[in-house]
This record gives sequence, structure tokens and C-alpha cells, in this order.
Amino acid sequence: MRTSTSLPHIAPNQNGDVHTTNAVTERPKKPVQFLIMALHRLSLRLRQTVTQTRALHGSGRGQQLGSAAVEPELPVRSEHAIFRTTEGDPAHHSEQHLGQHYTLPPATVRTLFPQGLPPRFQLQVKTFNECSVMVREPAVEIISHLKRADYSKPAIRYLLYGERGTGKSLSLCHALNYCSNQGWVILHVPDAHLWVKNCSELLPSSFHSSRFDQPIQAVQWLRNFRVTNEHFLSKIKTTRRYVWNKRESTEEGQTLREIVEHGLSRVKNSSDVVGVVLRELRLQAGGPASSAGGPEEEKVEEGQGRFRLAVAVDGTNALWGQTTLKKEDKTPIAPEELTLAYNLKKMLKNDWCGGAIIAALSKTGSLFTPSSAYLPQELLGEEGFVSLEPFLPVPVPVYDEKEFESCYQYYIDRNWLQHEQSRTEEGKKEVIFLSNRNPAVLERLCASL
Repeated sequence: MRTSTSLPHIAPNQNGDVHTTNAVTERPKKPVQFLIMALHRLSLRLRQTVTQTRALHGSGRGQQLGSAAVEPELPVRSEHAIFRTTEGDPAHHSEQHLGQHYTLPPATVRTLFPQGLPPRFQLQVKTFNECSVMVREPAVEIISHLKRADYSKPAIRYLLYGERGTGKSLSLCHALNYCSNQGWVILHVPDAHLWVKNCSELLPSSFHSSRFDQPIQAVQWLRNFRVTNEHFLSKIKTTRRYVWNKRESTEEGQTLREIVEHGLSRVKNSSDVVGVVLRELRLQAGGPASSAGGPEEEKVEEGQGRFRLAVAVDGTNALWGQTTLKKEDKTPIAPEELTLAYNLKKMLKNDWCGGAIIAALSKTGSLFTPSSAYLPQELLGEEGFVSLEPFLPVPVPVYDEKEFESCYQYYIDRNWLQHEQSRTEEGKKEVIFLSNRNPAVLERLCASL
């Protein structure tokens, strides 16, 4: 009969020596240790597999969570935050938003800019199916001044200037968006050059024999003004009686809506109606619009108004330049001989309170000026420069590195850059060289890529 005894297990060590171990006592420990280590390795592999699966098949939010699980010390930032901002109110835009795009709602674009956006930018809005404007330093500077201004004093004039295509018009539109959100009355002339050249219809003025009316331009401006300021037209009342002809007149105390409707229905009087609208706004600007329009209110005196007024004129230098229009004797017509330009010049004077004047110089469409001119004294001339003084100059430069990168990423996001080489680092350097970071040149260059 055999008996079970513990036999010594002989095993050599690393030096070749042998030693004996008890096989019965050591054999149960080794499988347990191997099992624990195997389970630990399996759990690590399963954790990595789950993390990779989330990163590949999860949503954008899942991608951020998956990456954070692997490297909690390096939180993932979406590329969307590089060129976009969710802050849509210009009143809250500051230096931390510079270089980022904010999107205007379609309803705001239709009411605030019925025809006030630059033509090339309108095509971009239609192509991208959204209106996104970059937050830039010139607009932020003007908005900061508008917040701190004393509106009991004469209106401050802000003058945007810069080389062709640097974004002066969009900076002006950005500032107008702020004014509109604050409840201001908006008086916007998108391009003053259109008032001094290529007018298809020019009539002698019925109010002043030495001036000329432009009924088509006047009706177009009145239509846009009505769309932008619809909620103000019934609150602002006239301060005097206006006679249009022997049979038609508008009595004192009538709403501004009736004046505008008269200009749209009587095209012959439309230029004079524009002058009346500008006069009433200039006299009544001053206080909050919520107190405007009440039968118990006293007659408004000059400078004691009830609303804030933003006068925005793009291409202001056209009002002091030369025109392409001629009289019957072939002599040129001066800008001050045009009813619309004459009345608009009055709005650019700072002899009224309760608002601000935001003007932009434009080389595009400017007549008889050197192609390299862009400084105020070069485009305005001596007469225009003296007329606008004092003003606060606001230069609009080309894109800096951050702004260019933001615009470039925005074009990639909207699939505006189709060429495969345009998305490489070498392609980006070539675009920088060709465009010199000029916004208008960059947009035209990327349109063909």
C-alpha cells in the first residue's frame, strides 16, 4: 500500500545551483498570482477598447468625453470655438471675442440690412446660408465709445478708414447691429456714391430751383428706412406743417409713417420727403424711444428728443467729391446741388444731440481720386476734412495672424476651400502670400480654390 509523501522539487536557480522546494505548498500559489495578473491585463485592454470605440463612433460630445477619459489633464477644445462665438449680442463683445465670428439671425438681417450689406458679402451670405460677421477691433472700439458717450452733448463723429477691402463696411454694420439692439433709430446710407453717379432720372427740384431731385434713389431709401424702423414710425410726430403742392400738405402732429407713405406714393415729392424725415429726426433725437408719441406731450424743441439716433453713411467722401451728373448745358453738377446729398450733409454736422454719426470712407466707387489714396485727407479733400472735424479716426487694418486663421478655418468649415492643397500648411502659406491678409482679396482668392 502506497502512501502519499511530499517529494522535494529540485529546480536550478540563475547561477546553476539547485535548491529544493516543497511542491505541495508552492503549487497552489502560482496559479492564483497568474490569474490575478491576467485579469488585470484583460481589464486594461477592455478599457482601452471601449475608449477607442467611443472616440470613433461617438458624437462630438462623446469624442470630448472619451479623450478626457484617457488624458484628463488635457481637455479637448472643439475647433468650432476657434473661429466662432456663441455670443450674438454686440453689446457683450470684447477683446476676448476678437477674431471670432458671430451669426446674425435671418430676421435681423432682413430688417436691419434690407440692402445695406456689401454686394460681395451678400453673395457669401447666400452661398453659406448664414450671415456671420467677424468681431474685429475697430467695431469693438466704436461700441465701447457708444456705451460711454454723453448724449446730452453734440453727436460724436466716428470715421472708419483704411485700404481697399479691409472691412470698413462690415465694421460699420457691426456697430449698427449694436445700435439696433439698444433700440436706436437707424439712418443708414449703404453707399453714398450711388447718389452722385449714374442716376437714371434727374428732375429739377420743386422746392429749390437750384437743386435737382433723384426720385428713384429717394424712393429706394424710404422703402429701406421703413423696413428698418417700422416700430418707430407711428411714435414720432411732425413738429410743423409741410406743404407739398397746392392741393396736398401734411399737418403738424402727424406721424412719421404718413410722411414716409406720402413719399412712396408721390414719387415726385420723394426727395423732399427724405429731407423732411431727416429734419424731424435731427430735431427730435435725444431721449429713450419708449417715451415717444403721446397726445399729452408738449411740442418738441430742438435737441429735446425722445430717442437715440444712429446716422451711418458708407462712402462719405462721395459727398465732397465730383459727380458724373451733368446739367442740360453739359456742365457738371456739384454734390451740394443734389437734394439728397444736401440734406445728408446736414445730418453729418454735429449740431444736434442724442445720437452718433458713424461714417466710413470708401475708395471703391470713388471718382477722380488716386488709386493709392485711402487716408481721410486724401479722400475727403480739404473741404470735406474741415467739414467733418472734429472726428474720431478709427483705422481698419488687414487681418492679423489670429483673424486670418479664424477666417481660413471658417472657409474650411463651410467647405469653401475645395482644392486639396488649400488645406495643407504649404497651401495656407501661399494664400497668405497672395492675399497679404486682405479680407476682400482673400475672399476672392478662396472662391476659386
